[in-house]
Amino acid sequence: MLAILLAHCLGTAAAPGLVRRFGRAAFYLLGAIPLASLGWVLANWPTGPADDHRTTVPWVPGLSMDIALRFDVLSAIMCVLALGIGALVLFYCAAYFQPVGDNALDPRLPSFAAKMIGFAGSMFGLMVADNMLVLYVFWEATTVLSFLLIGHYAERAANRRAATQALVITTAGGLAMLVGIIMLGQTAGTYLLSELVAQPPSGTVVTVGVLLVLVGALSKSAIVPLHFWLPGAMAAPTPVSAYLHAAAMVKAGIYLVARLTPGFADSPGWRPTLLVLGLATALLAGWRAVREYDLKLLLAYSTVSQLGLMIVLVGAGSGDLMLAGLTAMCAHAAAKAALFMVVGIIDHATGTRDLRELAGLGRRCPGLFLIAAAAAASMAGVPPFVGFIAKETIFGTEAQSPVLGAAGPYVLAAGVIASMFTVVYSVRFVWGGFADKGQSAPSPAVADLHRPSVAFLAPPGVLAVASLILGLCAVGLDTVLHGYTDTIDKAPQGSGYHLALWHGLGLPVMLSALVLVVGTGIFAARGPLQLTRLRRLPLGKADRIYDEALRLLDIAAVRLTGVTQRGSLPINQGMIFATLVVLPLGALALGARGQVELLLWDRPLHLTLAVMVVAGGIGATLARNRLSAVLMVGVTGYGCAAAFAFHGAPDLALTQLLVETVTLVIFVLVLRTLPAESAEPTMQHRLPRALLSVAVGVGVAVLTAFAMGARSQRTVRELLPEAAYVRGHGANAVSVLLVDIRAWDTLGEISVLLVAATGVASMVFRTRRFGRAPRVADAGALRPDTGPDTRTTPYSPAVGSTTWLRGSAFYDPNQRSLVLEVATRIIFPLIMVVSLYFLFAGHNHPGGGFAGGLAAGLGLALRYLAGGRYELGETLPLDSSKILGAGLAMVGGTALGSLFLGAPVLSSAVLNVTLPVFGDVHVVTSLFFDIGVYLVVVGMVLDVLRSLGARLDQELDSRPRSMAGVS
Repeated sequence: MLAILLAHCLGTAAAPGLVRRFGRAAFYLLGAIPLASLGWVLANWPTGPADDHRTTVPWVPGLSMDIALRFDVLSAIMCVLALGIGALVLFYCAAYFQPVGDNALDPRLPSFAAKMIGFAGSMFGLMVADNMLVLYVFWEATTVLSFLLIGHYAERAANRRAATQALVITTAGGLAMLVGIIMLGQTAGTYLLSELVAQPPSGTVVTVGVLLVLVGALSKSAIVPLHFWLPGAMAAPTPVSAYLHAAAMVKAGIYLVARLTPGFADSPGWRPTLLVLGLATALLAGWRAVREYDLKLLLAYSTVSQLGLMIVLVGAGSGDLMLAGLTAMCAHAAAKAALFMVVGIIDHATGTRDLRELAGLGRRCPGLFLIAAAAAASMAGVPPFVGFIAKETIFGTEAQSPVLGAAGPYVLAAGVIASMFTVVYSVRFVWGGFADKGQSAPSPAVADLHRPSVAFLAPPGVLAVASLILGLCAVGLDTVLHGYTDTIDKAPQGSGYHLALWHGLGLPVMLSALVLVVGTGIFAARGPLQLTRLRRLPLGKADRIYDEALRLLDIAAVRLTGVTQRGSLPINQGMIFATLVVLPLGALALGARGQVELLLWDRPLHLTLAVMVVAGGIGATLARNRLSAVLMVGVTGYGCAAAFAFHGAPDLALTQLLVETVTLVIFVLVLRTLPAESAEPTMQHRLPRALLSVAVGVGVAVLTAFAMGARSQRTVRELLPEAAYVRGHGANAVSVLLVDIRAWDTLGEISVLLVAATGVASMVFRTRRFGRAPRVADAGALRPDTGPDTRTTPYSPAVGSTTWLRGSAFYDPNQRSLVLEVATRIIFPLIMVVSLYFLFAGHNHPGGGFAGGLAAGLGLALRYLAGGRYELGETLPLDSSKILGAGLAMVGGTALGSLFLGAPVLSSAVLNVTLPVFGDVHVVTSLFFDIGVYLVVVGMVLDVLRSLGARLDQELDSRPRSMAGVS
């Protein structure tokens, strides 16, 4: 199973190159991947309910995210549909995508091929995932790929709208399903589907969780009221519709319901939800299908209708009804995928899908007509096709299933009516697409057609033949499907129904005959019935309701934003701080509270430090000079660093000290562009701000005190030193916590840091984002504002003509400082050595990659402040984006490296190396993670200095010269 997933990943990566190299013929190579995977499925077919193949790869055991895969009978059935039809659709793509222009390849085709093969792999992963969290990952992968495939023709507004609509609906359902999965997993103590279904938990939380999972399943399978995204998705290329929206993705919800039914069919709300919504979907969508003139929309609504009937059957909780549902699913996948491919061929050959513009196509393309007639006959339930077997099974099981209870007759009646709709739109499809319609000559669209090739006809032809073979071999299909349906009934409740082409005269046969006769009669009487056609849908159009809901949501969002965010930074901050005070303190006042014991200080020095911090805060509030205010804020930060040091937290003290220093440098760089004095606030503004500030300070202090007093168990900090030494192989608990125990958090934090640095630089560099700081060699380049910079070692009263730093030769003479240049020349190497010491010693002593990166960043800031922007380029002549990327790549590579070695992600190991000079050296693999953090921090500081420093220097230098030129 892992090999199949890896093969699809490699195929996804290789697909663009293959398509560019071999053109459309590459689809045959790509189709071989799911075809070979299908061979493995058939070769390893489970022999019974107890026979399954399991594979588990430890990944994130702390989050229950082990990659647990299970291949049983139900997975095998679904994999046949996903892989078999997937291979045929890829073969179909080779003929579907014709060259554009002068035999040129469609530039979107390489990415399309990658998405299709990636979708096939995601569907396989979804079908074999036993861990519900891993299943959700594959679930959302299919959602994203569906969005991309529907929006293949992104220049068309209809495709963009349809793709967005499908993404919104299925993602919303997926998020609800994720909440339900977590509720079930946490309650049951396991996230494995096999264990959850074998021993289902109970209770209110479980009931809610199950219903939330159903929301995800119903949205994926386009069940009312979340059905309207599927007809809109017909804007996608026909291969996408044939694969995703007929055979594969829309069956994911059916699969999930079928998987959970053995354990949760008796859960409160399960049956009523599925019965009501499923039958409503079958009837409403069937009625819409007989009204459509676009062949593709006709098939779309018919798909929705049959999905509604399937969801009822597989979710009812009976083995016999499950047998009927799985049979209907197999019949539908084969017939509907074939019919979608037929529509694609018609569209290619004639240029239209409107059945009113098609006449005489059956005589012009008899092979295509036979394929369409066979697939439509299977869909309508005509013997001996498998669709007839499915319809017989539906009627036979619904008529005598005890689990339906009093609802049984209504379910049977709805199934009969839905089947009549099926006959009507099946006949309408064949007649509308291929009949002469009383015309002696073909319609203009048909007269000018180009005949489809054999390669174009082969994939739908294979599926049409498969529909016939499955009908004739009903006994074999029955044996396969019973491998799963026998697990449904804990005790024999059903009739022990078996598939057969002929069950003798009985209710199922009579109902089947009635459906065929009435359905054909309704189509024959379509003329008079047109007079009763409703001009307006009685329940409205779901698509318009969706648009109206989005419009109202936009209005509400604008009004809420207008109240809470008026474009004023003080108001925005005031709303945030007010929420911080009101909600937690309100919860504290209304909830239970423990005892509070406060020790204000241990030594008088602590009181002195507190007074300094408070004085710094008050000074920052009262200062009108911006630089003075920044320095006062720095006092509070350095005071916090001292507090950390006094309380035995040297790592926090060191990090706080470095962060505060880097922040001060950044503030100073920004303040150069602002007025020196800030506007003095009036008393009307000062008093509310003062009250809010006091409330925030008091509120946070009160919450902290009660939080500390509420602790009743052993604190985690008592366990960390031992865990760090045993699990992370380091004596510094703080560093090990960041690069091992909570490495996932660190990975997310540095990703946010990278995005923040990129965002800052993007705002400053309005035209070109990437690059490096300028070097001395660039000083003579043509500058758009002043021409070439020809200055060389200017004389400075403070420095003379001596140059201690290369970049200072082009620095403003009035800003040069001999003491600073000499000190920088001496101190910078020491700073870099210290930063490397922090990096390599941080696992056992204060430091680490973050602290080392900040120290190196301070060294870069010192070189920039002493020598200017050219000195920054001379110090580190690299593109900051490459440093950021290299750091993130090293962090990600370390995270995944342990996975390929058979260990959980981000797990640490010790490498023992003996070196000639150093002797025995013990290297922990988390060091490489720390090196990545170091590079990200250095790249971030360099990026900020390049944007807020060098770039602003260039703009500030150009202003006086431009003004002088104008004057």
